[in-house]
Amino acid sequence: MRAFVTRVLAVALATVASSAWAADADHGADLARRWCASCHLVEGTQKQASADVPSFSQIAQKVDFTPEKVAFFLLDPHPKMPSFPLNRLEAADIAAYIGSLRK
Repeated sequence: MRAFVTRVLAVALATVASSAWAADADHGADLARRWCASCHLVEGTQKQASADVPSFSQIAQKVDFTPEKVAFFLLDPHPKMPSFPLNRLEAADIAAYIGSLRK
């Protein structure tokens, strides 16, 4: 059942991200600096991050990376990260920023 719900939410998120409200990587970068930089290395100029968490660049390079997958991950409660009050568009924006780091 969880796999089905995950797929449905991923499709819904992809629909939102590809609609008139396209994800904004610049806004995602701002959100990442505010909410994610205490643990993750979110940009190259950052001086400090937790050693045991992947940088945003590392996340972007993963073979199975998709912005939709990351956005859903950000919206799904999980024990390794603090809970942030992200809405779907903010999650899509952060995911778009991470995607912009993909080489």
